[in-house]
Amino acid sequence: MTRGRSRACVGAVSVLPLDAPMNAPFEIATGAQTVVENVLVRLRLKDGTVGWGEGAPVSYKGETQGTVLKEAAAAGRALGGADATGFRPLLDEVERLLPGSGAARAALSMAALDAWTKRAGIALRLLFGGAERRVRSDVTVAIEPPAQAAASARRIAALGVRTIKVKVGKGFAEDLERVLAVVRAVRGARIMLDANCGYGPSESLKLLARLKRRGVVPVLFEQPASQDDWKGLAEVGRRGGVPVAADESVQGRRDAWRMARERAVDVVNIKLMKYGLLEAWEVALICRAAGLGLMIGGMVESSLAMTCAAHFAAGLGGFSFVDLDTPLWFEDEPMRGVRIGRGGVYDLSKVKAGIGVEPYCIIKP
Repeated sequence: MTRGRSRACVGAVSVLPLDAPMNAPFEIATGAQTVVENVLVRLRLKDGTVGWGEGAPVSYKGETQGTVLKEAAAAGRALGGADATGFRPLLDEVERLLPGSGAARAALSMAALDAWTKRAGIALRLLFGGAERRVRSDVTVAIEPPAQAAASARRIAALGVRTIKVKVGKGFAEDLERVLAVVRAVRGARIMLDANCGYGPSESLKLLARLKRRGVVPVLFEQPASQDDWKGLAEVGRRGGVPVAADESVQGRRDAWRMARERAVDVVNIKLMKYGLLEAWEVALICRAAGLGLMIGGMVESSLAMTCAAHFAAGLGGFSFVDLDTPLWFEDEPMRGVRIGRGGVYDLSKVKAGIGVEPYCIIKP
């Protein structure tokens, strides 16, 4: 990549821990998260334009805050002086520098595109195509006792949200009661399930059958088999009577191409933290070309990364499922700007340039 003294070149890149308390544990089949330990990136162009990015470690890939800090800092140093006139060469360079780290890629590519679109004077969603101005997210009920899940569902409904995602995959009997408690608490809500690889196809099909007997048909079942069990995913889709989404099973372009060929699922959940923005963009295009449905999700991220994902989904358009609710688990929001609003809506229509979100305490160069 070319280097130089142009005002469009990358200047300083700062990488810092982003630590925040959570207002409740966020438990899924693979474990519980009680604090946020993410990474914040500040990328300054030589003309003074500043872009912000966030990385949330993907634990099942072995990432930690420490590894993401180290990898992002090293890549940030290598980006110094890089030509930022065109965004594609900049994203290519981020991928080259970080071949195996999704969260570090996401943080740096997010900061780069935030800065690039600010310099260009356009909202980030326009870079991706500008198909839509807003997206509407579901809100999740984590793995918790049925009575607590019912209370959580009522709080979600009070926010005007009508699609509730329920985490399952840890214990069949309690999972069944949790889903039914949510259904009873909020009549008429659209229910999504997410097993996070905690179930095999037999348990997933059993859960769907039990729910169907009670008149409950989820609108989507996400990752109802282990990461490598593509036949199991297809079996749940074929026999379960509900659309199936892959999350952990699609880790990049290669998996997306294979999914396009095998059509083991109906929908692919795209997360910026799994691959960074460039590969996420190309995964979305592969899925769309193959006729697979699109979902946007994330790890436990602040409004910075979640709003970036909202720009991504709104810009490309056609995302049938949106799961960008994790800022609701922060005890105190560390960001200012766009955030999830009533009805789970991210309204991007007033963003003039960039992502439209930055930390409350602006970090000096």
